[in-house]
Amino acid sequence: MTPPPGWFRDPHAPHLERWWDGTAWTEHRREPALQGPPVPAPADGASGRAKAIALTTAGVVLVAAIVTGAFVLREDDDGADSGVDVAVTESITPTYAPTGEPPSPSATEPSADDPAVVEDQLNGITVPLLDGWVRPQYVVDDDILMTTDGTYDCPGDPGTCRHGLVISRTVTDNDETSPEALAEADISEAADAAYDRDLVGQRPFGGIESHQLVKSGPVAVAGRAGYYVRWRVKTAEGPGGYVQSLAFQSSVGTESPVVVRYVFDAGEDGPPLADMDRITKGIRSTADTAGGGVGSSIGPTG
Repeated sequence: MTPPPGWFRDPHAPHLERWWDGTAWTEHRREPALQGPPVPAPADGASGRAKAIALTTAGVVLVAAIVTGAFVLREDDDGADSGVDVAVTESITPTYAPTGEPPSPSATEPSADDPAVVEDQLNGITVPLLDGWVRPQYVVDDDILMTTDGTYDCPGDPGTCRHGLVISRTVTDNDETSPEALAEADISEAADAAYDRDLVGQRPFGGIESHQLVKSGPVAVAGRAGYYVRWRVKTAEGPGGYVQSLAFQSSVGTESPVVVRYVFDAGEDGPPLADMDRITKGIRSTADTAGGGVGSSIGPTG
């Protein structure tokens, strides 16, 4: 049973609330203090509605308990496989009662001034939305900026895969500030996360067999000096793919380093490799949409 649309505690940021549209999380968030008083149900339907909400809540709690139990059974105390298969989905349903009204319809649409960009408010950048790419839908990872349109059955362990992902991350666990050092440190982790083993230990592509450096070098990103490293990854199942880590300093807030990861499947079904360079060139700072500034004269090399 799926909860009705409403504001719920964000599973990735418990201090915020996030809008659940009845089937999946949207990108709308707010602070709990902004919520209004609950809207009362009509007098003639109050009793039936209360029962429906109670049954829905009970059903969600039961599903959560079953899923939790399945993960506990996945491994015994010694870490051995118990033989219990866990179905992995790309959405997390809320378990809190909804509050307040839905977000304004205009908030779900891209800006009329520039509809072909995705905004990363946390890191203060916008990223161009190229043909064949869409805003993330039915994904758990909030760091994903966009994906290729459509999904396919993973060639390795059962699951749903996408031919392309663009992910942005704020570097908070590393005192390093050099874009070159950050990109070189991130590329191995990026490759493993994309093509080796997922969060629940499955291998959608059968694991990584080898990798090779395609190219690397300095590049201007959103008016800042950055650095990128690109690998070609060979996997046990499927055609493998390309992974790129791009590091640069944010121009907003604390100016923490930002790493943008690119994951492109190889083969004829993967997105054009040139899209990596096109996306990088189109990244802009929300504080300076002109894109000039430090490092603006630096271009890709190699």
